[in-house]
Amino acid sequence: MTGTVLVTYGTTNGSTEEIAETIADVLRKSGLTADALPAQSVRGVASYDAVVVGGGVYAGRWQKHARRFLRRHRHDLAERPLWLFSSGPLDASASERDIPPVPGVKKAMVTLDAREHVTFGGCLEEGAKGWVARMILRNGKGGDFRDFTAIETWAAHVADELTHTRG
Repeated sequence: MTGTVLVTYGTTNGSTEEIAETIADVLRKSGLTADALPAQSVRGVASYDAVVVGGGVYAGRWQKHARRFLRRHRHDLAERPLWLFSSGPLDASASERDIPPVPGVKKAMVTLDAREHVTFGGCLEEGAKGWVARMILRNGKGGDFRDFTAIETWAAHVADELTHTRG
């Protein structure tokens, strides 16, 4: 294994992208080569030794580009280490307890033999796209609930697993 990792994500308003960039930064600091790319721009995963896929959760479903990525690359993903993350709760619940993956992600975990899934808090701020997002903000339910310390800790855990399996 050469230590190349793809960190890809599906995002609507950019919050999940920032999480993916943070994960890639931690992987790089651990000596791995990591690319953080939007899921819809990835043409193949054959050049990567491992993959981390993240998606924002909207109305109980992963963001469409993340779902499509898993489906499009399922054969190659099943042959390499895979980790999944979700971002979404607009409250502190992700920092307080383990939140299981939404049903579609849980199915993908089994099908693709993913190593792990974690849910991080989400972020919804003024200017967000979509009428549901605007309605949530109008009702005072937005905010930034991402815990970057938890994100960095999880990314270090992934890096540790990868660096201890290299060789």
